[in-house]
Amino acid sequence: MFIQTEDTPNPQSMKFLPGQEVLGAGRLGLDFPSIEAAAQSPLAQELFALDGVEGVFLGADFVTVTKSPTLQWQHLKPSILGTLADFLSAGGPVLADSAEAAQSGGSADDYEGETKEIVTMIIDLLETRVRPAVAQDGGDIKFERYEEADGIVYLSMRGACAGCPSSTMTLKQGVENLIKHYVPEVTAVEAIAQ
Repeated sequence: MFIQTEDTPNPQSMKFLPGQEVLGAGRLGLDFPSIEAAAQSPLAQELFALDGVEGVFLGADFVTVTKSPTLQWQHLKPSILGTLADFLSAGGPVLADSAEAAQSGGSADDYEGETKEIVTMIIDLLETRVRPAVAQDGGDIKFERYEEADGIVYLSMRGACAGCPSSTMTLKQGVENLIKHYVPEVTAVEAIAQ
């Protein structure tokens, strides 16, 4: 199995592309920021078993691994490639049945009336414009909630976006400006820790 790798804007994260589906198209990416969270994914558990792995993000057709800042990629990358190739070649389940439900974010169904329409527009912008762009960098952005009283949208940064030095700039200059342009009721976009 040939697995491509790509650097991400986050120097501690690397994107691995196995040339096959990981979660599959149309599924939300799943973030495992700790070994405890990885209980939902046999693949993430295998990666966390490697010394120096601090985070795993599973996308439609990629895996992003975040490493300890004390290790160099040249020392960890071969082990990750071997683990991914062995696991995916064996064809075992990437996720436990409950994994996606446990990580789903906020939904327009959590709101009513005009607020529901606003949230629907926000989520649509995230799905069509933002998430595909950040997935190219090995990350994801998840809608958490919208506070109607102050017009603030709360999002969580995941995968390579979590902890990335440029994520604040991406969030404020990119995502916030885009959402405010199309949804004038929004006054700000804030990141929350997951």
